[in-house]
This record gives sequence, C-alpha cells and structure tokens, in this order.
Amino acid sequence: MPQKTDPSYDVIVVGSGASGGWVAKRLAEAGVTVAIVEAGRPHRAEDFREHRRPFDLPHANLSRDLLRRTRPTQTDCYALTEYNADWFASDVDEPYTTPADKPFSWQGRTRLVGGRTNVWARQSYRLSQQDLKGRSFDGEGEDWPLDYADLAPYYNLVEDYVGISGQAEGVAELPDGHFLPPMSMTCAETRLRARVKTALGRTITIGRTANLTRPLHGRAACHYCGPCERGCVTRSYFNSALTTVPDALATGRCTLVTNAMVYQVRMDADHRRAIGIRYVDRVTREMHELRARAVVLCAQALESVRILLNSATRQQANGLANSSGALGRYLMDHLWVAGGAEGEFPEFPVEVSLDRARRPNGIYAIRFRNAASGPRSTAFVRGYGFQGGESFAFDWRKPGFGAEWVRAVRNGAPSIRLNGFGECLPYASNFVEIDPRTVDAFGIPVLRIHMSWGDNERAMIPDMADTAAEMLKAAGAVNIRPFTVPDRQPGYGIHELGVARMGVDARTSVLNQFQRTHDIANLFVMDGAGFVSSACQNPTLTIMALAVRSTDYLMAEMKRGNI
Repeated sequence: MPQKTDPSYDVIVVGSGASGGWVAKRLAEAGVTVAIVEAGRPHRAEDFREHRRPFDLPHANLSRDLLRRTRPTQTDCYALTEYNADWFASDVDEPYTTPADKPFSWQGRTRLVGGRTNVWARQSYRLSQQDLKGRSFDGEGEDWPLDYADLAPYYNLVEDYVGISGQAEGVAELPDGHFLPPMSMTCAETRLRARVKTALGRTITIGRTANLTRPLHGRAACHYCGPCERGCVTRSYFNSALTTVPDALATGRCTLVTNAMVYQVRMDADHRRAIGIRYVDRVTREMHELRARAVVLCAQALESVRILLNSATRQQANGLANSSGALGRYLMDHLWVAGGAEGEFPEFPVEVSLDRARRPNGIYAIRFRNAASGPRSTAFVRGYGFQGGESFAFDWRKPGFGAEWVRAVRNGAPSIRLNGFGECLPYASNFVEIDPRTVDAFGIPVLRIHMSWGDNERAMIPDMADTAAEMLKAAGAVNIRPFTVPDRQPGYGIHELGVARMGVDARTSVLNQFQRTHDIANLFVMDGAGFVSSACQNPTLTIMALAVRSTDYLMAEMKRGNI
C-alpha cells in the first residue's frame, strides 16, 4: 500500500472525543503544536437535526430494521436512530469478533468529530476516595495509584468549563462538584426523594448532567427540546466538537486530520521511543504517517488498545507497552439496567403533549450498598446506583371515542422507573486480543472481545430489583413492577474501561498515574483504558479530569527535556 509522510508535530492526539479534545486544547493553548487525528468526518451544518420532526425523514424514524442491515450492533445503541445513523460506524465495514458463548455489544462507535460526546447521556459524576481505593476497603481488585485529592482540582477545572448542572448532597459516596443550578424534579420525583430519605436514609438527587442551565462561555442555556443525541445548535450540552476542539484549532497551533483510521504507533530503530503514527485515509485508502515528539491515544479504550496490539514488533511481540502482559486485560463495563423496578403515582396526573418541554436529564439514587460508614453486604462487594425518573405517554388503551376519548388519552398517571447501574470487578479473564483471521474494510486487524459477568455482578441483580421496589413502596407508588435481567449482555453500558490499567508496579500494569506507559516514555493512553476499577458512576467526567492532569504532566516533562 502506498505510504505518505506528512508534517511533524510536537504531539499527536488520536481521537477528538471527551479526552482528546481536552488534551489538544490544553496543549495548543500552552503553545504546543498538535495534530488531532480523528477516524470520523467533520461536522456539517445539516448534522443539527434535533428540531426536525419524524415526518421530515425519508422513513419517519421507523427504519430500525433497515438500519440493522449495515449497523446490526450499533442499532442496539439507545442513541442511534434515522436522525443520526450516519454518525455511527458501519458494523459491516468495521467488525469485531467474540467467542460464541461470550457475546459483547460494542456500541456507540461513532465516526464524527467529537466521538461519543455527540451522543452521550451526559451524566457526570465524580469518583470517591472509596472508589479509588476499593482494594484497601474490601480486598478485591487493585487500588488506583492516586487519591481523590489528586483529582479534585481537575474535576473543578473541567466542571467549570463544561458546565455541570446538579445539586450538592454532602454524600461521601458521590462527592459534590462545581455545579450550575440544578434542573427541577417533578412532583412524583420530589415525593420519592423525600420519603426515601426519611424512611430508608438513602439519597436521591437530580441527575448531574452536562447540560447548561444558564449561559456559559458563549453557549446558551438548554431550552429543553429533548433529543440531545441528534445534535444541539445552541451548544447547550457538552460536545467536544463544539467546545474543546474549536478552542484548540483557534490557537493556530492545532491541525485536525479527519477520516483517519489509525493503525499503528511507529517506533524508532531502538524500539524505545514512539516517533509517530500510521493511519489509513478512510476515503482514499492511502496509508499516511505523522511524526511527533509524543503520542497520546484517546481513541476510546478498546480502539486505543487495538492500536497498541496492532503495533507489535519483533521485540514487543505481544503489543507495545505490554511488558506486564496486562494490555488488553481487565476489561470492565457497567452492569447496565440488569435490575430495578417501576411504579405509578396516580396522585400526580399529567397531561401529555407532543410539544411539551423535555428535560434532558433524570434522577440518580446514590450508591448505598457497602458504603464506607454502613453495613457490608454478605452477597457481594462494591455496589450500584440507580438512574431513571418520571415518564408518561399517551394511553391509547383508554375506552371511548371522540373529544372525550382524546382528553382521556392525554391524561394519565406518571410512572417512575429506577434502573440499576452496577460496578464490574476487574477480571484478567475479561480481555481483548487481535483476531488474526479478520480485518476491517481498511485492512486493519480487528479485536476479538472476551467478556462475561462474574459471580459478584450476578449477585447484585436481584438486590437491585428488591431495593428499587422498596424505595418506590416507601414513596407510595402503586402497581410496582420489579424486574431483573440476569443474562444482560456486556457492552450495553457503553462504558468500556480498564484494558490498559494504571498502577505503581510496571509488572502488573500498563500506565503510571499520569497515564504514561511504563515501557515507552513518550507514549500515553488518556481515555478509559487506564481505569483500575469501574465504580458504578458514569466515567466521562473522570476521563476528562484525568486527561487534563496527565496533559499537564506531559507538558512538564517536555519542558524538562524528558520528552
């Protein structure tokens, strides 16, 4: 395949999503020359589709079976619809494999500048000291090589820029942050919060979300149109393509390379330092090379590790930065909606309308199992939180006809659903590797993913259902319906973590506390791959805080002449 060598830079950042955007912004604003190398295409004006009606679309947004022809896995993602299907990778062109008895749903593989921040659920939670030091608390897994105090100032910095609306609660298991005014709870949610606190001592709060509730940095406050995953012309939710990446480009020191499928990290002749990357142009299929003093992988955990495994050399046959053998291992995802409950609140009737305001947020029940100051479960370690909230819809089952029937259909009782999100322990048996028999449309070998839940995760599922029903009962809900999904397929949490974990000991980990590889001093991985444990909270806020902290370390090392 023909190969072209393009200009060199101080730093190459692979990926333009949550972490890649921050790394590029931080570096370029400090005077460093940067190339962002992104697998997706640039944004276009017509990508903002949040205000289009279904009947404006060719198939009225009723085309999931048609979409499955090219995106059978991506279509399982809650965010993919006819509105935005072209933002997602084709599963036909970019496959992956799994063993027959270990299915894994690798969803949310976007091919658009901004990556998953185009379609993420925006829930933004800090990890606690207990989350970071889980092994010290219960003996499972490993401790992170840093403390909450190390991350706190970077959480502050990221929250102040991104804009997180939320409410302080003073609960150690979910540290408070720098919040914009919270979104309001509904009447039924407010009752649930109050009665659960009184009866059970548990805290239910409004979701902490990266949606603005007041203008910030030239971005408008959210106007509650609802479908954030279709784009946001007012930039009211955080999307790196509309925030950090433009900031980096505005310096004049950042170059954005799009439609670039990164294949490998290139090494010098001694195989001690990275000298750049090799990528395939998605449009022309030409191979290109870029050179730099340092390489930062922010491609998404599985994609970054795929690059490292595909970069194997004769001297490092098991992949770059893998002297420990930990690269690709300890894959985690959240135990997503595997248990919970739903109940109705007829005391708070609502009138349904197609034109109603749609709050782009829900409620969050803070983890209460195995808390530092409370009793410990004998069934499992770690714990889970609940996400959910009130919902209501037209009740087409109502009897009658004419105007009276229309009024009846539009009026009904709201329901509240609580969905469990559980922590997954890191198991060496959950891993990814290169499938030597399968390549994608660009000739790049693909991943083979091995993941299944352990006994600890399975033990959480019935407890999720029991405690969710218990809280709804305490709030006075009726028609309470607990549920469990014991065979929930891994991957549906869309929070892949841990396949290049951080650690103090280079014999058992891939990265140090600043996400630099132990083996190669100028090679970093700054996405979710470095997570040592998953906690039960959404990881994106922590990914961004870690990336800023690690970028400051990278710049300090460059100034010292070590990189």
